[in-house]
Amino acid sequence: MKFNAIMHIAFYTDRMDEMMKFYTEVLGAKTKVVSRYKIYKDRDDRPFFQKIAQETPEAIFNVYMEIAEGQFIELFPKMPNQIDDVGWNERLGYSHFALTVNDIFETRKVLEKRGLTPDSEPSKGPSGTWQMWYHDPDGNKFEVMQFTADSYQVVGHID
Repeated sequence: MKFNAIMHIAFYTDRMDEMMKFYTEVLGAKTKVVSRYKIYKDRDDRPFFQKIAQETPEAIFNVYMEIAEGQFIELFPKMPNQIDDVGWNERLGYSHFALTVNDIFETRKVLEKRGLTPDSEPSKGPSGTWQMWYHDPDGNKFEVMQFTADSYQVVGHID
């Protein structure tokens, strides 16, 4: 068995429009899929979603935005009774996702022109890879990275 890629990362949000605008207009992703709850109208095997489909069939179920070929950011609307997230690194589990680019300095300039200020300036991490940090409107952290010839992720490193 061999995995081909990480296909998507998903978030629940209570700011769907703002999050979609961020990922498409600021980061340049392309909206590829918008599914509405009506797809569950005849799905007796999914009674929770079927009930929503009967009540609000046109409500968004999920959105896929393609950030790189075959790789997506998926958004779901906040579900009833979901609790708010805690701050970054205040819980076990999800920490961040990373996007690779060919030129981190050019990427910083483009994102700045689109109104996005980095949480940190480009710097080389301990792995020898260029990195800078950002966050989306919901506070989800992400890293923009540029590999170098010496990047551990390229040459390997087990200490």
